[in-house]
Amino acid sequence: MSAKLGEILVRENLINSQQLREALEYQRGNGGRLGSNLVKLGLISDDVITAVLSRQYGVPSINLDLFQIEEQTIKLISHEVALKYSVLPISKVGATLTLAMADPTNVFAMDDIKFMTGLNVEPVIASETSLQDSIARYYSSSNAIDLLNLNEESAYEKISAKLGKIGNGGGSGNGSGNSNGVLKKGVAPGERILESDLNMGVSLDRFEFDPNEGSELEVLDDNDEIDLAELARASEDAPVVRLVNVLLVDALRRGASDIHVEPYEKDFRIRFRIDGVLYDVMHPPMKMRDALISRLKIMSKLDISEKRLPQDGRIKIKVKVDNRSRELDFRVSSLPTLFGEKVVLRLLDKDKLMLDMTKLGFEQQSLDIFQRNIAKPYGMVLVTGPTGSGKTNTLYSALQSLNTPETNIMTAEDPVEFNLHGINQVQMKEQIGLNFAAALRSFLRQDPNIVLVGEIRDFETAEIAIKAALTGHLVLSTLHTNDAPSTISRLVNMGIEPFLVATSVNIIQAQRLIRRVCKECKEEQKIPVEALIEIGFSAEEAPTIKTYKGKGCEVCNGTGFKGRVGLYEVMEITDELRELIIIGASAIELRRKAIDLGMITLRQSGLYKIREGITTIEEVVKETVL
Repeated sequence: MSAKLGEILVRENLINSQQLREALEYQRGNGGRLGSNLVKLGLISDDVITAVLSRQYGVPSINLDLFQIEEQTIKLISHEVALKYSVLPISKVGATLTLAMADPTNVFAMDDIKFMTGLNVEPVIASETSLQDSIARYYSSSNAIDLLNLNEESAYEKISAKLGKIGNGGGSGNGSGNSNGVLKKGVAPGERILESDLNMGVSLDRFEFDPNEGSELEVLDDNDEIDLAELARASEDAPVVRLVNVLLVDALRRGASDIHVEPYEKDFRIRFRIDGVLYDVMHPPMKMRDALISRLKIMSKLDISEKRLPQDGRIKIKVKVDNRSRELDFRVSSLPTLFGEKVVLRLLDKDKLMLDMTKLGFEQQSLDIFQRNIAKPYGMVLVTGPTGSGKTNTLYSALQSLNTPETNIMTAEDPVEFNLHGINQVQMKEQIGLNFAAALRSFLRQDPNIVLVGEIRDFETAEIAIKAALTGHLVLSTLHTNDAPSTISRLVNMGIEPFLVATSVNIIQAQRLIRRVCKECKEEQKIPVEALIEIGFSAEEAPTIKTYKGKGCEVCNGTGFKGRVGLYEVMEITDELRELIIIGASAIELRRKAIDLGMITLRQSGLYKIREGITTIEEVVKETVL
């Protein structure tokens, strides 16, 4: 920007080449923008610079002295952010915020403020001097007090008074303009976020933090290269606390399943996984990296001094939205990478747990087969698919339909994702020897009717599960395989005898999750008949198929998709298939026989969803094969 501005000023004879060189020399020694340096040197006036910039970028210019800005508008941006970017909010109309800027090309400032406020940003140009004067005037008049500084002494006296302890009383925003951080899109005044694990309340205008409440983290081991006290203090700074809370609430509002916090050499990126697809959300400043990651680790009860090993934890929060309090769990995983720790938070939202099996996306034929087999008194039910394919939801739905006072249901899970009333759930702890095999052995002495094993990972677990299925128990479990027939080969490769597999397994179900077309912006899509035939439709049916896509709207955030639905391949182990398994038939032979017996494959399930206008061809092709 500087060079261009200087060239324009010389070209328009507003300054000469000698004056430009003088200003550039001054800039090299003192920093700052070229325009403000020209004004400081008395070579040009603020108004002239503003007018030139306005013409150059096609952005209107304003005189801040003629404006009286409302206090509510000022509160949209914190004092710190206004000073950092040299900006001032002028007015808010609908979802658009008019923002006075000294540099209208600063896209980073506009992106950050758009994220902080949830509003579209419309820039206008004001002189740097008038912006600085106005920022000082408006923010001082709104009684902005940095409560963090007031509370630092009392909050951190605990550190010196009690070695090895780190106080968790954070900074505070006063709700009157000096929020010192980001504000969330759509968070209404009076909305509360309570982190029950930390006993920390957020209650005033948008976010306010109680510095007098908090838990303590005991530091077990000091590391010369890590200043733990400094890390703890940084993680409790008001902007960091607010940013973390905003991310957690925003993930809920956007319908995200995961939050990815990723440090790189020269970038710090945060992404949300929404309907199975990752989207960039923001790029916080690099200087916030360690503090933000430490904040997440403290909230999830992880050791902030340990940066060399992976760690797992959990965050529980309560969110009050529309006068309704909701409890949310975040499963937290930290992993050391080349440039810092990557943290992934999995949102476990009970409201999203769909326990009605008729709404999961089963074809009626497949649903009938599945329900018939989970109703059997003994045998094994296996659900397979990659991570994030909805296996847990399917198994919980099955358990919920079987959960009666007359039935003893026990589960071994790693981790326990949702608490289900009436079901005895056990969390695996490998570090003390409580693994799936050990839990399963213990279960068989607890008089169970139904047993759920989170995952069959090894021969020992598979062997005990099959023995349980053969001795009068219904066993439900998962495996990571590509389709239903290949699950048989996987069990045999683990070391299980084919005759045991054939006699114990009742049903194998493979599944995937694909995105639904947004109902609000759904429109017909013209696809050549040849393409429809190529993906699996018959030559007779292809000309009659209507396909749809979403053109993008506010409801689906412009993606064209909203929500997900399952594809299901349900293979019931009939007598014909048992004979093939016993003689060691391959997965290809088993698949061919199952299709002959009427099995709906994953691709056929996808074609059904296309036929019904539920999803797109691209989604089905991405997740299935012919």
